[in-house]
Amino acid sequence: MKKKICVVVTARPSYSRVRSVLEALRNHEDVELQIVAAASFVANKFGEAVKVLREDGFEPNWTINTLLEADTASTAAKSTGLQTIEMASAFQNLKPDMVLTVADRYETISTAIAASYANIPLVHLQGGEVTGNIDEKVRHAITKMSDIHLVCNDDAYDRVLKLGENPDTVYNVGCPSIDIAKEVLDDRESWEQFTPFKKYVGVGSEIDVDSPYIVVMQHPVTTTIETSRDDILTTLHAVKEIGMPTIVMWPNPDSGTEGTAEGIRRFRELEQPENFYFFKNIRPGDFLRMLLKSKCLIGNSSVGIRECSFLGVPVVNIGTRQLDRKRGSNVIDVPCEQSLIADAVRKQIAHGPYPSEHTYGNGQSGKNAAEILCRVTPNTNKRITY
Repeated sequence: MKKKICVVVTARPSYSRVRSVLEALRNHEDVELQIVAAASFVANKFGEAVKVLREDGFEPNWTINTLLEADTASTAAKSTGLQTIEMASAFQNLKPDMVLTVADRYETISTAIAASYANIPLVHLQGGEVTGNIDEKVRHAITKMSDIHLVCNDDAYDRVLKLGENPDTVYNVGCPSIDIAKEVLDDRESWEQFTPFKKYVGVGSEIDVDSPYIVVMQHPVTTTIETSRDDILTTLHAVKEIGMPTIVMWPNPDSGTEGTAEGIRRFRELEQPENFYFFKNIRPGDFLRMLLKSKCLIGNSSVGIRECSFLGVPVVNIGTRQLDRKRGSNVIDVPCEQSLIADAVRKQIAHGPYPSEHTYGNGQSGKNAAEILCRVTPNTNKRITY
């Protein structure tokens, strides 16, 4: 009998983190792959990223849309509750043998709660990392509910053990998003000739991506959501000061997202900047192609810490959102101050590409993770050792 493995995808970045795992599981003769698509991943407001899943040949077995429109800290808690209810229904109907959840979002902990109370073995991808905000609390809470841990580097491996987890349940597989980065890096023609404006609709002045340009991707910090609008405005004014064509990506659906989105709109409408283009959603591989051709990534996205380390893309990481997360030599950290951001961007542009570093894996993570999941028989009756 095939093992039914259910993978829950809840957001645009979650899909890039798990796509190669899905591909490996789909191709395994002993696995019946189930997919639950939920939250911002299916929301039109955030680009309806589930379309990318379908274009890659996957079809969700269950779809959940519980994303509340309001943008407050309490909204995240309410969404967690609604998502938990709907996840419980999904698992009751799908009856998986194990459930895989990704990273540290509120939708991720909803998945963990629903699976744990149903006594379904829970697999956690990307546990043990630190970020310095509410996501870190959520991530470690999910670790304690999980039965199998697929971590992305040695630091995370050690931290999960310090949390009291059985070493026999912890596997360092690397980050599956690096698998996509390796595909892109290995296919030079695909990124050298990539032009996003031929494939995606955005807003602003179409720029020449065969000439130097930079990319901005900044999300709200969930512990300081009241400054979200001012933070992104500071970044955008610093980037405008550089005078280089700029691509700006829409933020993730976190507490404070409306403030970040309002700041982007305000900058676009009042400043009417030339050579700025704004995208809502781009396929994971194409986004990495765009980054690989760029001179620098500016913001606070984990893609600057993970994939850009492997790709060697210069990064200016702003603020505390990625606090203490293991990073490569390609990253310069700065506070959210216009002059410091602008100076760091100039420095990174002058430096140029960095050597590729395998901080989060070597491009074989999806295959490694799938082999482990097919082999192990998790025990939900945990015995914690401290």
